[in-house]
Amino acid sequence: MEGESKKTARSDLDEAALYFHKHPRPGKLEIQATKPLGNQRDLALAYSPGVAAPCLEIRDDPATAADYTARANLVGVVTNGSAVLGLGNIGPLASKPVMEGKAVLFKKFAGIDVFDIEIDAPAIERMVETISALEPTFGGINLEDIKAPECFEVEEQL
Repeated sequence: MEGESKKTARSDLDEAALYFHKHPRPGKLEIQATKPLGNQRDLALAYSPGVAAPCLEIRDDPATAADYTARANLVGVVTNGSAVLGLGNIGPLASKPVMEGKAVLFKKFAGIDVFDIEIDAPAIERMVETISALEPTFGGINLEDIKAPECFEVEEQL
């Protein structure tokens, strides 16, 4: 009928995937504490004032970050969304479901915790600068779905 917008027909798999990603809570990731937080003492140990002791240990010996933080088992999966799966250059925001998917695969098959990081940085220099600035947070960085040849240049500069 004229004047009506046509909705693209979706397959059963598409509908199931949309529901899967949206319900019961949007996305595929959450952050969960690894320590008990049941009382005031637990909270004081997790944050202030107790957090000062591991901070000072790490300041004095950076290698101890692996003993006192999640860093050693934490990977940043980083993309600018310029070469996603068979979808092409869909941009950073639209690539987020793919990066969350990569994160859950890391967790399921290797027990590795992942933060997906979608950056709006089409220029190589900006990507390198952003990723380099995140280095203290992660034990590893996984460059994902960045178009060639830029992906090789980013990796080389890092």
